[in-house]
Amino acid sequence: MSLALPQSLWAAMRRGIAGRCPRCGGVRLFARFLQPVARCRLCGQDWTLHAADDFPPYVSIIVTGHLMAPVLIVLGSATALSMVATMTIAVAMAVVLLLALLQPAKGAIIALQWWMGMQGFAARPGKAEAGVE
Repeated sequence: MSLALPQSLWAAMRRGIAGRCPRCGGVRLFARFLQPVARCRLCGQDWTLHAADDFPPYVSIIVTGHLMAPVLIVLGSATALSMVATMTIAVAMAVVLLLALLQPAKGAIIALQWWMGMQGFAARPGKAEAGVE
């Protein structure tokens, strides 16, 4: 747990993916599954400004599709499963992957918006504020 500002966009996004505050990394970013906290308890950052909207589901769908494509090819060609069994396995895996990727995608998008100063967030941390020489 690091209470310092992140050194880069990727560091902020890693914190968001982990479900931590992208600014300080000290506390949880989400109050519920997809609802971010209104304000960080440690650094006081206001997270109500984000506008992640539909982008996290798109990211989740794209990643799930790329991960599921080889699985579907193997299930369809290398196994002797019936079509119903193959589809049941594929749908179950896709739903689990989508739900597992949704919150990390939203955390990363919120961190991206914060770092870039988008959607009402203040401009990204300057080099001096982030401790970069």
